[in-house]
Amino acid sequence: MHPKHKACVGAAAAALLIAGGPAAAAAAHTADAARTAPAAAAVRADVDAAGAAAAALKKYPGVVSSVDKDGAVWHVDVIGKDGKHAELTVDTRSGKVFTENADDDSGDDGQNKALAAAKVTAQQAMKAAVAAHSGQVRSVEWDDDDDNGSRYWNVEVQSGDKTTNVHVDAASGKATVSTSDSDGDDDGN
Repeated sequence: MHPKHKACVGAAAAALLIAGGPAAAAAAHTADAARTAPAAAAVRADVDAAGAAAAALKKYPGVVSSVDKDGAVWHVDVIGKDGKHAELTVDTRSGKVFTENADDDSGDDGQNKALAAAKVTAQQAMKAAVAAHSGQVRSVEWDDDDDNGSRYWNVEVQSGDKTTNVHVDAASGKATVSTSDSDGDDDGN
């Protein structure tokens, strides 16, 4: 800051202090600081699907079975190393993880074993889906198809106003673009 500018600001602050009291002087100082702040202030990026999965696994080690964005939070389901199922919420801004529910999910033992044995994780499926169709992952979900025994990850990738479903084979990691449609809902997803 130039010395003459400092003197002017100081004089203005003194005049405000006399005329308007401490609150007016503080407001003038804050306004001056805002004008002199660096133009390239750090911009914080929101937590993406992969970041939400990583944060959830850090709090509750295991295997991610699904990730879904709902407004300002990610819902992450994890099958823990202890076999318990946990429903976690990850804040999209702070990355803080909250446990919504943790219980013994032994009713889906077959599906949990297949998920744990999959060669491709949810995180790898997200990378494969974005490589096949660029955009941002909005959800990923394990699908253990009972009809023909195929196991894959269903990943929703959003690009602009289009949502594309990408199926990622749980054994090979091969991504196949399934369907594409307009995302007509305005729920902030």
